[in-house]
Amino acid sequence: MTTRWTAEALAALDAADPLAPFRDRFLLPEGVVHLGTASLGALPKATPGALARRVEAEWGHALVTGWNRHGWSELPTRVAAAIARIVGAEPHEVRVADSTSVDLFELLAAALDLRPDRRVLLSERSNVPTDLYAAQGLVALVRGEVELRLLEEDEPLAEKLDERVACFFVSHVDYRTGRLHDLRALAAAAHEVGALLLVDLAHSAGVLPIELRAANVDLAVGCGSKYLCGGPGAPGFLFVAERHRTMIRTPPSGRMGGADSFAFEPGYRPTPGIGRFLVGTPSILALEALRVGAELVAEADLELSRAKATALAEAFLSLAEERLAGFGFELASPRDPEARGAHLAFRHPEAGALAQAFLARGVVADVRRPDLLRFSFAPLYLRFVDVLDAVERMEAALREGVYRDPRHALRAEVTRAAGPAVRSDLLPGATGGG
Repeated sequence: MTTRWTAEALAALDAADPLAPFRDRFLLPEGVVHLGTASLGALPKATPGALARRVEAEWGHALVTGWNRHGWSELPTRVAAAIARIVGAEPHEVRVADSTSVDLFELLAAALDLRPDRRVLLSERSNVPTDLYAAQGLVALVRGEVELRLLEEDEPLAEKLDERVACFFVSHVDYRTGRLHDLRALAAAAHEVGALLLVDLAHSAGVLPIELRAANVDLAVGCGSKYLCGGPGAPGFLFVAERHRTMIRTPPSGRMGGADSFAFEPGYRPTPGIGRFLVGTPSILALEALRVGAELVAEADLELSRAKATALAEAFLSLAEERLAGFGFELASPRDPEARGAHLAFRHPEAGALAQAFLARGVVADVRRPDLLRFSFAPLYLRFVDVLDAVERMEAALREGVYRDPRHALRAEVTRAAGPAVRSDLLPGATGGG
């Protein structure tokens, strides 16, 4: 075994880990190594009790008066304040309620409104498809008056980022490979030609230090279900830089984003600032789950989180390349840890069947079709010894050839045909999202 990553050395790292106490605040299945946070974060232990209080003590007894008596109306603002600390923003620059895709659609439309003389939206062809779908929907809605332009892999940004571009939208961390963008550099490039920069933080918020204000980012969206541990289907969030708050408009208009949501006026008057992006009545139960996760994550030092996630990934990569050599894995992520986020991706022609075989051994990973296995490293509850444990279980499955079991192959085929869900006799392995 590589000297640096012996069981003793890894245990010593855990003993010295300043983030170690956070692990006890999560409910983790016995005998499972969760390397799938890039799809769904673990459950904070405080979440079930918090939800029970909202349901029983508040909804059950206060009924509709809970909006005032129990602060339901202020919950979006409270969650936004926690997320603002995580992404380097001010609370009045963040709004929480809708899904990430809805947020992205709203901000793309708002960006076009801020740049009315420009009709091009620019992104990368490798961007997460759901983001591209939102842009395609907007293009279809305006009947081709807007063009979606895609940057090819390794194509220089200057080739397509010009004075016709209203907004350049990109993922901070590539959902497949983990490739990490330099936000300051992207913002500078966009602003040089007068365009806006919109960043998707789904795979970085809560696990990497992010300074949206310092990087001069204009707009951003993010996901609540991954490293923020808000639960399956958790609300997303959006960010609008303060310099745009008095000018920005959003096409969807609802009374919750109005200047007086109880006036019931026939004409819409938006509330000043970020509040206008709140359209419909927010889900208080979903927001409560996200509140618990976001406030928990906000307690951690994100520089420490970044350092630990990097060390965990480096340990996994070294052990995997040693112990799994000869089994056909090819690293798809940047080898330089500074050039990637908190996950690693490997190519393998039988990725689907392997994910099922690993899941049966208690190792939760993601599959991204057609051939990527994705392993993410959540620093608040993953230990260094878990990395060795995961690689040893994977090695055993490979050496025994259990991934060739027809049941695993069948489940992989079902996954490819029906969608991202992966089934196992051990536990459900969620692989949805980006």
